[in-house]
Amino acid sequence: MGASPTRQLWDRVTVFDGSRTWPQPMAVIVSDERIERLIPASELSADQRAGCELMASGGVITPGLIDCHTHLVFAGHRAAEFEQRLEGASYADIAAAGGGILSTVRAVRAASEDELLDQTRPRLQALMADGVTTVEIKSGYGLSLEDELKMLRAACRLGRELPVRVLTTFLGAHALPPEFSGRPDAYIDEICERMLPAVAEAGLADAVDVFCEHIAFSPAQCERVFQAATRLGLPVKIHAEQLSNQHGTALAARFSALSADHLEWLDEAGVAAMAESGMVATLLPGAFLTLKETRLPPIPALREAGVPMAVATDGNPGSSPMFQLTLMLNLACTLFGVTPTEAVQGVTRHAARALGLQGQLGELAAGKMADFCLWRIDDPVELAYAVQPGRLQQRVFAGEITHGAPDSGVTP
Repeated sequence: MGASPTRQLWDRVTVFDGSRTWPQPMAVIVSDERIERLIPASELSADQRAGCELMASGGVITPGLIDCHTHLVFAGHRAAEFEQRLEGASYADIAAAGGGILSTVRAVRAASEDELLDQTRPRLQALMADGVTTVEIKSGYGLSLEDELKMLRAACRLGRELPVRVLTTFLGAHALPPEFSGRPDAYIDEICERMLPAVAEAGLADAVDVFCEHIAFSPAQCERVFQAATRLGLPVKIHAEQLSNQHGTALAARFSALSADHLEWLDEAGVAAMAESGMVATLLPGAFLTLKETRLPPIPALREAGVPMAVATDGNPGSSPMFQLTLMLNLACTLFGVTPTEAVQGVTRHAARALGLQGQLGELAAGKMADFCLWRIDDPVELAYAVQPGRLQQRVFAGEITHGAPDSGVTP
């Protein structure tokens, strides 16, 4: 992004800085791509204000929202499976019949890179219009070297095309492709010996993920992927304890994983392992709702252990076809019992940590990247309280307003 021509001022705003809401009206000054000053508005002199271009006065500012777990790049849809689940079929039943992830694999393999780009762009733009400035996008619907690379290239192209920060995650160990039917260890060989090295050489992945579950891959198989990723210098994360307790979280903790995601079946040992390793628990209430799950993630235990909790959409065509991060704030509160403040922290500060970006994004302070949102609300917790489009007044990415316009008279 190009440098701004002058210092910019957001005056007399309520600021949630990623940890807390400041008790007094604040002034935020941006120079180039970074926050120059964040101070009480009463301490900003008339001369200092005169040296800035006023972007807005009033409203609530939060860090730019971070969606730290998505499967945005895919082709087609799985509306028929939605209907099947309403008629009583389980996620595992649909997967065993050749649907689920493999249904999307067939569609992705049939699509060109440009077609993937065109189908994904509206989903990413919807997230951006909801205040998202950073998003993680996983592969995992190609399950062959050529198609996994195609997905990752499409995700990277979107990050270059649009004013949004895209991080990519290689999820080759998402499901067993049909050509390896009955040979899961052979497919893990393919991932470790051929796919992962090629992805790393191309520089297309910021991290490596696995789906550790009875319908996917065993802990021993996931460990092999983690070992290969570690040799290549790539951080790891895990889909764990979603449908059963495979103890994948404890495994991931041994590899200093960035996060473990889902966690409905997480036990006390898993919580302790997360706390000791510093992992983030990524909560995915959209999948919980869509799959009509009943077992809750152990929120009180995670809270007591001091495990940071991120919140994400898990945006995907099957188990969470939802592309509105602020909706996840409400669902995390109503379904899981997190507090509104915890939810907002979960899409800012803790989401940044889940991507290994703590200290860089998800917080508002002098010297930090100027990624933030101005909202037409009175209090940051309103983002979790109400599911309501149209509250985003301005979206600022790297110091530039990408949504909305300078407005000196914002009224919450």
